[in-house]
Amino acid sequence: MQMIHTSFKKVKKHKPNAKQRELDSSWQDLLKKYPAKSFSDNKKDLSSVYSLGKSARGDTPRIPSLPFTGAPCTKAPDKVYTGTMMKGIGTMHKSNAVPIFSDEEAIAIANMRR
Repeated sequence: MQMIHTSFKKVKKHKPNAKQRELDSSWQDLLKKYPAKSFSDNKKDLSSVYSLGKSARGDTPRIPSLPFTGAPCTKAPDKVYTGTMMKGIGTMHKSNAVPIFSDEEAIAIANMRR
């Protein structure tokens, strides 16, 4: 079994070599050539476009909801099959149980299994 050792030594910063200094100076020249955009100067007066008196939704009519009758919302009773229509349970594929309601279905399921 191998053990993993991690090193917590500080990494020394290396001085940039000539190529890195050249790349940095060319990058600084590009930054001076194309000034950065300032978004704080682009403040426009929006009072002519937006007003508090006019709704942003438009002229959609308000349709009221139905009145509350006060009747409690109870759970519906569980649906339970009484078994009056079903003749039996067949096995279609592997252990897939299928209800059988007629003799024709029983014959069809028996033919599918073989």
